[in-house]
Amino acid sequence: MKDFNEMPDNARVWIYQASRFLTSSEIEVVEAEVSAFLADWTSHGAAMDAAFEITLDRFLVIAADESRASGCGIDKSVKCIQALGILLDLDFFQRTVVLYRMNNQLSESPLHEFWALRKATVINEDTEVIDTTVKTLGEYRAEFQKTFSRSWHAEMWGR
Repeated sequence: MKDFNEMPDNARVWIYQASRFLTSSEIEVVEAEVSAFLADWTSHGAAMDAAFEITLDRFLVIAADESRASGCGIDKSVKCIQALGILLDLDFFQRTVVLYRMNNQLSESPLHEFWALRKATVINEDTEVIDTTVKTLGEYRAEFQKTFSRSWHAEMWGR
């Protein structure tokens, strides 16, 4: 397993958003389980070149050389994360909650409430949002946290 910071910008990323913030002891479990998985992660018998990080106590980010990743290799990683969710009694496949910064703190809202906050201008063009749709490590490094005006959320809003 590589160091996350040494992975190239063209590495593929998968971002898993936990259904709640992780405790320090849960982070230790995630680190141990994902480290063990990545150390043995193969796709069609070839070792995967991969690394991970946990950020904002909420997101598990896995980066890998996608040229070595096949569908079965990716399926193995998904099964690992599903098992980790069962172990910690949480959902790493959270897709209906938006995280954003409000008063310099990370806040969250279900998607329908997020849009209501936008309509009420509580969420504005300068509100920093978390974008879990980035595909490469370079995008993650530059675009994971960005203003609403630069996010997919703005496109959905219709600008």
